[in-house]
Amino acid sequence: MMRTIKSAEISTAIEKLCAEANYNLPKDVLKALRAAAKKEKGMAKAILGEIIENAAIAAKEKIPLCQDTGTANFFVKLGRDVKITGKNLYDAINDGVAAGYKKNYLRKSIVSDPLERKNTGNNTPANIYIDIVDGRGLEITFMPKGGGSENAGALKILEPSAGWEGIKKFVLEAVKAKGGNACPPIIIGVGIGGDFASVGAMAKKALLRKIGSKNKSSFYAKKERELLEEINKLNIGPMGMGGKTTALAVFIETKPCHIASLPVAVNIQCHSCRRKTAKI
Repeated sequence: MMRTIKSAEISTAIEKLCAEANYNLPKDVLKALRAAAKKEKGMAKAILGEIIENAAIAAKEKIPLCQDTGTANFFVKLGRDVKITGKNLYDAINDGVAAGYKKNYLRKSIVSDPLERKNTGNNTPANIYIDIVDGRGLEITFMPKGGGSENAGALKILEPSAGWEGIKKFVLEAVKAKGGNACPPIIIGVGIGGDFASVGAMAKKALLRKIGSKNKSSFYAKKERELLEEINKLNIGPMGMGGKTTALAVFIETKPCHIASLPVAVNIQCHSCRRKTAKI
């Protein structure tokens, strides 16, 4: 039996998500920051303390965690037995973004053309990724992503012979090159496999995982730990000022790929790891 959801209901939920995600740092991120602060000393410890204090002020005063309220990214799980009436799902989400960013005075950072650079004025269009799933539910996760962390990403098609060592080298080089500009401590999403178009989306989607979670594969869970240890030896540290905590987590996502290629993408999230989910 089909379930009907009005597009206006979706837009209202998105409007709320835009504010709540930008004001409130997830509990798992705060927990990881507090744990990191206990291990640090000097400047690194002081910076982490300020990041934690900033999160408390943002939540209490209902102001953005960061002035860069980011590109609006939405990850949607749409039940195949759901029918949306009124506007289509893309328009419903973008209407919610426009209203949420305007009403809550969140910074609008999207330009309508990459070269003409004219601001759209409402932070649309959003990046929307839709997965069709069984059932009658609609689950939408919002992840606003700042320009500094997004600019630190990298993608490369390696030769299959590069193997794990080639992947690790590429990830470490990406973090060394731009990790300090991404407002660390960072969270790192790594996509492996697929093709040119899908590997970047995998790396970004990996950032939705909660800090402390493990890859379902014991093989890749071990690789995540290995990368995290190597990255934290780089001494980039909180806000690039040195220290033991360059990254809070590394998350790997994989999918099958062509026998002749080994696509790898790195998507980096800043310490302001904002994400929130609504179920409609």
